[in-house]
Amino acid sequence: MKRWWKWTLPVLLLALGVGVGLFISQPQAAEKNVLVAKKVTTAPTLDGVMEDLWKQAAPLTVKVVGGRNLPKGTTEVTLRALYTADTAYFLVQYADPTQSFRRSPWQKQADGSWTKLKDPDDKGGDNNLYYEDKYAWIWNISTPDFEKKGCLAACHTGEGKPFGNKYTAKAGERLDMWHWKSVRTGSVGQIDDQYVDDTRYDKDKNPNAGRKSDPKTGGGYTDNVTDDKKGPQFALKGNKPAPPYWIVESEKEPFDGAKYKAGDEVPGIIVAPFTGDRGEVPTKAVWKDGVWTLEISRKLQTGSEFDVQFGDLKKEYAFGVAVFDNAQVRHAYSPGVYKLKFE
Repeated sequence: MKRWWKWTLPVLLLALGVGVGLFISQPQAAEKNVLVAKKVTTAPTLDGVMEDLWKQAAPLTVKVVGGRNLPKGTTEVTLRALYTADTAYFLVQYADPTQSFRRSPWQKQADGSWTKLKDPDDKGGDNNLYYEDKYAWIWNISTPDFEKKGCLAACHTGEGKPFGNKYTAKAGERLDMWHWKSVRTGSVGQIDDQYVDDTRYDKDKNPNAGRKSDPKTGGGYTDNVTDDKKGPQFALKGNKPAPPYWIVESEKEPFDGAKYKAGDEVPGIIVAPFTGDRGEVPTKAVWKDGVWTLEISRKLQTGSEFDVQFGDLKKEYAFGVAVFDNAQVRHAYSPGVYKLKFE
C-alpha cells in the first residue's frame, strides 16, 4: 500500500498541477464572445501594422455575414485589445480581396464634359460599385435590448428604405458608433465618431432616422462639385488626375479642366480632420495582400454624452461590428452579442 501511494501521489500532484496551469494560462478571450483587453505600460504605434506588442492580447474572431461584394457575403474579423492608464487600443484585421477607394469620382468625357461615375443599379443610397471600404464598431451606452440582441436591437427593416433604418426603442437610449470610412475619414487618420438614438425615420425631417454624428468644431468631408453640379470645383496638387481619390482641404487647388484628357478622373470628395467630439477616435488603416489592418485608439473616458465611457474596468461592454466591402449600406454584420472585458 505504501509503495502504491509512493508512486501514485506524485502522479496525481503532477496531473493536478498541469491541469491548474492550463486553466490559469488559458487566454481569457477563449470565453465565448468576449474580447479581453490586456493592460500594458507602452502604447502601440498607430501605423496600421501589427507589432509584437499586440501578441500579448488574446484574439477574438467574429464572423460577419450578409454583406454585398464580400466572397459569399462573409468574412472573419479578428480583434485584439490593449489599454494603458487612460487609453484603449484596438487592432482589427479582416480579409477583403479588393481595396476600394474609387468613390464616385468625376471622369472627363470625349466631348470635354465631366460625368460623376455612379452605380447604374443605385436607386438612391445603395452604391455598390463606385464607393469605399468601411468598418463599423457599435457600442452600447444605454440600450437594454442591445445587451440581449446586439446590433439587431437597432436595425429596423422597411420604413421607406429598401434596407431599413437604425434607431433605438425608447427615448434616452443611445449607442456609440465608430464608423471608419476608408476615403472620407481613413485618409486623414480618423474614425467618424457617431451615435444612434430613438429618432424615427421621416423622409423629409429625419431621413437618417436615429443615425447621427457627434458634434464637431471643424473639419469633415464635402462633395467636390461646382454650384451648377456639372463638374469638380477643386483639384489635386498640380491638377493631376486621381488617384488618390480624395483631396485634402489644405492642399486643394483650383480646377483646370484643360489639364486633363478624356478618361482622366478627379476625386469627388474633399476631406479634412474632424475637430471636437466627432474627431476623438484616431486610427490608421493599411490594406495589404487582401487584408485590412486597422489600429484604433480612444480615451477610456471622453466625458461626451454621445460616447461609451470605459470608466469602470470591472464592467463588461457590449458591442457589435460590421464590414462594408465597397458598399454604401449593404454591410456584413455580426449576429449575437460580444463583450469587451478589461484584464
